Formats: sequence, C-alpha cells, structure tokens
Amino acid sequence: MRSDAQRNRERILEVALAELTNCAQAPLSAIAKKAGVGQGTFYRNFPNREALVLEIYRHGIRQVADSAAELLADREPERALRDWMDHLARFAMAKAGLAEAIRQATGGPGGPAKPGHTPVTSAIELLLRANEEAGTIRPGVSADDFYLAIAGLWQIDPRDDWQPRAAWLLDLVMDGLRAGASGR
Repeated sequence: MRSDAQRNRERILEVALAELTNCAQAPLSAIAKKAGVGQGTFYRNFPNREALVLEIYRHGIRQVADSAAELLADREPERALRDWMDHLARFAMAKAGLAEAIRQATGGPGGPAKPGHTPVTSAIELLLRANEEAGTIRPGVSADDFYLAIAGLWQIDPRDDWQPRAAWLLDLVMDGLRAGASGR
C-alpha cells in the first residue's frame, strides 16, 4: 500500500474509533468527512460498516500485540510486562466503548465472526516467557491464567475515571505474578 493510502486508512480508523465509540450508528459519511477523505477513498478501504468496525477491532489488537516486542526491546521484562498491561487496559476501555458497534457488526445471521485474540495471546506468552526466564514472575503462568487474572478489566466502566482503578488492578496482578518468582 502506498504511504499516502496507508495514512488515509490510519486516519479513517482513528476517526472511526472515536466516532463509533461515541455513537454506534455514526454515519459513515461523517466519519469520511472528519478523516478528510472522499467517499470513494473511504469505501475503497471499507466497503461497509461491518468491515470498518471489524478492522478497528483488528487494528487495535495488532497495535496492542505488536507493542509487546517493542517494549521488550527497550525495557527490562518486568517493566515491559507492566507497561504492556497498561496498553491492554487502554484497548479494553476503547473496545468497551465500541462494544455496541461490534455487536451490531457481528450479530446478524450470516454476518462476520468477531475476530479472535490470537495476536494478543502470542504477545502475552512472549512477555510471560521473558519474565519467567528473568526470574521476575512465578514459573508456569499461561496466557489463559493471565486472561483470568485480568478479567476484572472488563468490569470497569470506561465512562468513569477508569485509569486509577485499572492501575490498581494491574498492580495487584503483577504482585501475584511476582509471588514465588525464582529471582525474588
């Protein structure tokens, strides 16, 4: 994809995330206008609302997943894991705002399936293994264990001041992961 086309696509996704989070029925024409692209450009990238909503979700998952390796490249494993958990919390809160749009896009008969969490699961495994090798978390924690431990994120209301509550929860999870670590 040409760089200008990629920038247009990224801008559409950014605007659409904000607009659809505020109103699941936001007009696609308004999203195109706010993104500064014409209708043709918009529909070449996203032929319908379902395609747009699912790509917002996939795009967010890819960003969260990709950030794991980036964080590990320039931080100690324990700091990378905790910082990544903050990325995940921001995604969870944005996704919660998009929940109605996702439900509408995937809820119809014969409609597309909601994308899975495979890239995020791989990112979790990468971070957990790096921390296990560094001796900063207890051995044997799986991605499934991690999902269960952070499940409280999805109970936090994204319309409230969610950051302090999420930080407290994630610090509690980190404390639990550290318990029994070989390097402690």
